Amino acid sequence: MASRTNRRILLGGVLLCIAALPCADSSRLIAAESRPQPAAVAANFPVASAARLAGDGKQTRFILDLDQTVTFRAVTLADPYRVVVDVPQVNFQLPAGTGTGGRGLVKAFRYGLVMPGGSRIVFDLTGPAKIANSYVLEAANGQPARLVLELEEVDRTAFVSSLAPENRPELRPAIAEAPPATVPSAPAPDAGQQKADGRPVVVIDPGHGGIDNGTQSSGESEKNLVLAFGLALRDKLEKAGKYRVVMTRDDDTFIPLNDRTRIARNLKAALFVSIHADALPRAEGDAQGATIYTLSDKASDAEAQRLADAENRADAIAGFNLAEEPTDVADILIDLTQRETRTFSNRFARLLMSEMKQTVRMHKHPLKSAGFRVLKAPDVPSVLVEIGYVSNKGDLEHLVSEGWRSRAVGSMAQAIDGFLTKRMATAGTSN
Repeated sequence: MASRTNRRILLGGVLLCIAALPCADSSRLIAAESRPQPAAVAANFPVASAARLAGDGKQTRFILDLDQTVTFRAVTLADPYRVVVDVPQVNFQLPAGTGTGGRGLVKAFRYGLVMPGGSRIVFDLTGPAKIANSYVLEAANGQPARLVLELEEVDRTAFVSSLAPENRPELRPAIAEAPPATVPSAPAPDAGQQKADGRPVVVIDPGHGGIDNGTQSSGESEKNLVLAFGLALRDKLEKAGKYRVVMTRDDDTFIPLNDRTRIARNLKAALFVSIHADALPRAEGDAQGATIYTLSDKASDAEAQRLADAENRADAIAGFNLAEEPTDVADILIDLTQRETRTFSNRFARLLMSEMKQTVRMHKHPLKSAGFRVLKAPDVPSVLVEIGYVSNKGDLEHLVSEGWRSRAVGSMAQAIDGFLTKRMATAGTSN
């Protein structure tokens, strides 16, 4: 009971914010509706039909062909050097492989949906460069509308001075001073509905999505594999009817890491389960089996550290790195809450391993820990489950198998039920 009182004090007194940049034409980029739009409406989105690069290492031009003009905003970012272009939602119908090769100042570029109503193009640069010119041409003389971006090489000093103050590496604001995020999060649940539905909330978090494919192998993308797994787990849990299940994403949408955590905290979730599928670099050999990760300030091994570093860069893939900075407002209540939460997280991880090893192949070291940002909610027990390695032939065959998925989902649902049943019973006794 005391811990619950402390938690209420904590949640009422501590405000967590994230740093984010405002997007151009926010009325379009931040959609009022988070659900996928019907095909009839989607057909009205601007269509991008071709994209190309021209120029050299001194000056490089990017051209995007569109069926209508769009508004946009382009910014440069450092460490790594990138250019980010935000536009209203675009239907990208570009040839396969577009953006994988570079030219001049651009190593490669990628594009996709980053939020309902908003798309983004991210350019990885070979070095510091400035946006010398950017504009949209209207369709004329049989030529389509075009978005044009002209880049020019500069030195590091000139590059940093050209950045917006909030993007300069040496001037990044502390989290306590940051403005509220402009990225849309899950709509707040209706208070009356939430009060009426007293079931524990389980948040399922399929990793990656949208512009961020995650790991890829043999034509399969991590974002698609883990989404299929997450949806199957949701259906399994909902069928039992004992829990309210919320997905951080249920389609191919990019969700920033902080928003994934915020969804769980806003809903006062009883459990947060993030689903991923790793890939080991070829030079590092082969690995197989499922692994369960919990949060730790110190990684349990080098592989856990590598994975955490890779996953924590997910936001940088979409252009803006929303990493939280340390803040001076930490106190004893936060520490106590975090310790209690980590205890519950570790308890669930051990139970989950016990259930999963009965039905699926586990990694030789199935329980690990590292500093995953997506697990850092101070008051929600959280685990990250790597259901297999897409870089391993045997694991990949399992990951695309409905039979394997059904068995793995069944064991995970069994662990969730066992953990929450015991925890709710304990909470009821303490009351």
